[in-house]
Amino acid sequence: MKIVIAIDSFKGSLSSLEAGNAIKKGILNVTDAQIIVKPLADGGEGTTAAIIEGLGGEEIEVEVMGPLGKPVKAKYGYLRHNKTAIIEMAAAAGIILENKKDPLLSTTYGVGELIKDAIKRGCRNFIIGIGGSATNDGGVGMLSALGFEFLDRFGNPVGFGGISLKDIETIRTEKQAPELKECFFQIACDVTNPLCGPDGCTYIYGPQKGVTEELKPVLDDAMRHYARTTAKFTGNDYSWESGAGAAGGLGFAFLSYLNSRLESGINVVLEATDLEGALPNADYVITGEGRLDNQTAMGKAPIGVAKLAKKHGACVIAFAGSIAKGASECNRAGIDAYFPILTQVVTLEEAMNKETAKTNLTQTAEQVFRLIDSINKKP
Repeated sequence: MKIVIAIDSFKGSLSSLEAGNAIKKGILNVTDAQIIVKPLADGGEGTTAAIIEGLGGEEIEVEVMGPLGKPVKAKYGYLRHNKTAIIEMAAAAGIILENKKDPLLSTTYGVGELIKDAIKRGCRNFIIGIGGSATNDGGVGMLSALGFEFLDRFGNPVGFGGISLKDIETIRTEKQAPELKECFFQIACDVTNPLCGPDGCTYIYGPQKGVTEELKPVLDDAMRHYARTTAKFTGNDYSWESGAGAAGGLGFAFLSYLNSRLESGINVVLEATDLEGALPNADYVITGEGRLDNQTAMGKAPIGVAKLAKKHGACVIAFAGSIAKGASECNRAGIDAYFPILTQVVTLEEAMNKETAKTNLTQTAEQVFRLIDSINKKP
C-alpha cells in the first residue's frame, strides 16, 4: 500500500510536516505501508516555513526597510541546491508590521531588498507570496530597491508611497541589478483584481490599509498615471490583467518589469514541492487543515491536493481540527471522506496544544486505517 500525506499546517499548533508525521505514525501502528510526507501551504503565511522545512532549505534573516521606513528584520527561505528563494512579501511590507496605517507613504522597498540579498547569494529562481500587504505603491518601492528609477518632471526620484505615483514622468533602468535578466519570479497570487478602477486595489483593498473615501479617487488616479507611464515605457499594459491589483499593485510591477508569472498560491506550492511526482500508484492521499468548511471547497490547499490525487486515481481522506457547517462541499470537490480529530470536548487552547494535536492526529489516523485494513483483509 502506498500513502502520500500532504496536509496544511494547523495554524498556531502544528506545522505542515509535524501534522503529516503525526498521521504517518498512526498509520504505521497498523500497517507497514510506503508513506511519503510532503509539505503543504497555500502561498500565504507559512509558505516559506513549509517549503524550507519540507525541502531542506535555510532561513535567512535580513534587516530591510519596513513599510513606513523603519528597519525591520525579515526572513526568507533559501534552497541552496537549486538557488531558489522563497519570500513572503508581508515579511518586509506586511500590514502586521506597523500599528499605524499610511497608504500615502507605505512602501514595498524592503521586498526589493530581500530579492537583492537573495540575488547576491546566487538565487535566480524566486517563489514570492504577495498577500497581506500594508502598501498601495504599485510595487515602485520594490523596483526602486532593485535599481529602477522613477523620476519626476525635474529628474528627481519621486519618493515612496502611493501618493508619489502621480509624479512619475520618466522611468530609467540603467542602474537595475543586471542579474535580474537571469531571474524568474513565480508569484503566488490568489487575488484576481485589476490594478485600477472600482474593482482595483485602491477601492477594494485600500480601506484595510487606511485609504479613506476621500483618498480613494486620489490614489486611484495616481495609480492610473503610473500604469499609463509604465505602458509607454514598456510597450505593454498589464493594468487590466487578473492579479495586477494584488498587494497594492505589486502584481502589476512583477508583470510589467520582471520576468514573472502569477499563479494560484496552492499551484505554486504544489509545483515547488513536486507533490504530483509522488502520486503515481498511490492508494490513499491524506490532506486537511485546522478547520474544514465551505471555504475549503472553494480552492484552498486541501482541494488542490485532492484534484491532483484524483488525476492519479487515489482515494482522498482529510483530517481537521474542526469540521464546520458546509464542509460537505469538500466531498463534491474531491475529498472522499473527512474526519475531525478531537476525541473529547476541550477548550480551544487545549485543542491547539502541540502535543495534544499530534496525539489526536495519530489516534484518528490509526483508527481510520484500522478500518481500512479490516476491509482489505475480508475474503
